Amino acid sequence: MQYHFNSSVGRALSGLLLLILVAGCSSNEPEAYVERPVEELYNQALADLNSENYFEAAKGFDEVERQHPYSVWSTKAQIMSAFAYYQSNEYDQAILAAERFIELHPGNKDVAYAYYLVAISYYEQITGVERDQKVTRQALDALQNLVRRFPNTEYAQDARLKIDLTRDHLAGKEMAIGRYYLGQKYMIGAINRFRIVVEQYQTTTHVPEALHRLTEAYLTLGITEEAQTAAAVLGYNFPGSEWYQDSYALLDQNYLKPVANEDSWIVKAWKSVF
Repeated sequence: MQYHFNSSVGRALSGLLLLILVAGCSSNEPEAYVERPVEELYNQALADLNSENYFEAAKGFDEVERQHPYSVWSTKAQIMSAFAYYQSNEYDQAILAAERFIELHPGNKDVAYAYYLVAISYYEQITGVERDQKVTRQALDALQNLVRRFPNTEYAQDARLKIDLTRDHLAGKEMAIGRYYLGQKYMIGAINRFRIVVEQYQTTTHVPEALHRLTEAYLTLGITEEAQTAAAVLGYNFPGSEWYQDSYALLDQNYLKPVANEDSWIVKAWKSVF
């Protein structure tokens, strides 16, 4: 999956990226280690960043901190290093650098952005539902942490959109496993997966299909009351859905109608949402 850095957030960071060059110019000294003035190191790293040499920029900002750890530019270099690693798709390095900035400077004005860098670095590593979703869960945790800590920031606004997409992705993983179990006639395993979607991911796009698949699985097991309930909840909340038409047809073939059992876990799960 490919994701793009939010343009509005990018504009919001212009103040961070367009730091005024401090006095002095970078030189073309050899790369062998030699202690250099902080202004020279920082300006060279910033020049690499502006030239889109992001990995070199990250190393340059790291060098600012290494050679001048007590300089005012060291703090700026730490967050710039995290951003440069992110831009070079070195996500693990970006996360480490951003988390270190958070640990060292929890009250800094740029700490919200550091949390955003952690979240977006996880988010952009999300893969297809056929793969393990550990990084997807890490992205969701990081995005929710950002919103919880900085709810009124522009970063939180972008994070909320990504939370919805991330939850939909996790629901899609459960659906994929459930469909596989259904195809293998492992009905209990399938029901458990579809139940996760209905109970934990009610606001995602996968709920109508999950309810239909529950109807199908319960009918196969002969648990008609739960099949009727799943279809009834589906019809009440998604009356125009093709999934409801399919569920209704399945019940009709068995001389049944959609009827909700108020004691069913399906009804209780759905009522907890509304």
